[in-house]
Amino acid sequence: MTVLYKLESFEGPLDLLLHLIDKAEIDIQQISINEITAQYMEYLHSMQELELEVTSEFLVMAATLLSIKSKLLLPKPPVMDMDEYDFYEEEEPDPREDLIRRLTEYRKYKSIAGLLHEKEHERGRIYIREPDDLAPFLPEEALNPLEGLHVDDLVSALQRALARADRKPVVTRIRRDEISVKDRMRELEGALRGAGPGGRILFSSVLNERMYRQEIVVTFLAVLELMKMKQVSCYQDRLFDDIVMEWRGETASNGFADVEVDY
Repeated sequence: MTVLYKLESFEGPLDLLLHLIDKAEIDIQQISINEITAQYMEYLHSMQELELEVTSEFLVMAATLLSIKSKLLLPKPPVMDMDEYDFYEEEEPDPREDLIRRLTEYRKYKSIAGLLHEKEHERGRIYIREPDDLAPFLPEEALNPLEGLHVDDLVSALQRALARADRKPVVTRIRRDEISVKDRMRELEGALRGAGPGGRILFSSVLNERMYRQEIVVTFLAVLELMKMKQVSCYQDRLFDDIVMEWRGETASNGFADVEVDY
């Protein structure tokens, strides 16, 4: 009776261990060293029977698995009472910890390598047209405008342009926005008339934080002018309270056209 062995090719001992773990359908964090070691040694024995070359890295992993297995078989030291001893011995780490970490990292890189291989396969199915040779369409005496030009020449030209720009005087023009008192009076009249019966609004409501100092002064002058014309009366309900503006006139907005502001 002939026994046939079919051995898969693995890239290294970690690849073989991952295959054994996946085949057993167990979690890496819960690997059984006894079971994995037995299967690993069985695989190496099969390779030797088939007179296949076993590289040194597979033998090193076998020694590592046997070392971890022997450490797990050793009895654990008894628990010491902290009150009776002045020293404290740290608990020995799990001998499988380093192997589990290496297997976890190897699985991560192997997964990424698989994704990159799929991308390479997809890219290999895309064919790009080679660029056409347009030399026959060029004129016979075509001149290259950049022929004989070096990078240093471009740098020198840039430096000269920046030097000329620095020598040019910088002129800044600031335009002043003129705010008319008469226009502000019309705006206040519209706000008072739109406030409903009685036409009352608070003086603080016609001001806002985005106003410049000039706008605030013009608003104040417009209120004074309206009070002077007896179109608006201002009062406070109590001391230091907000100023209330009340519309009292019937003059239309175009009646301010003849107003002369002396402020």
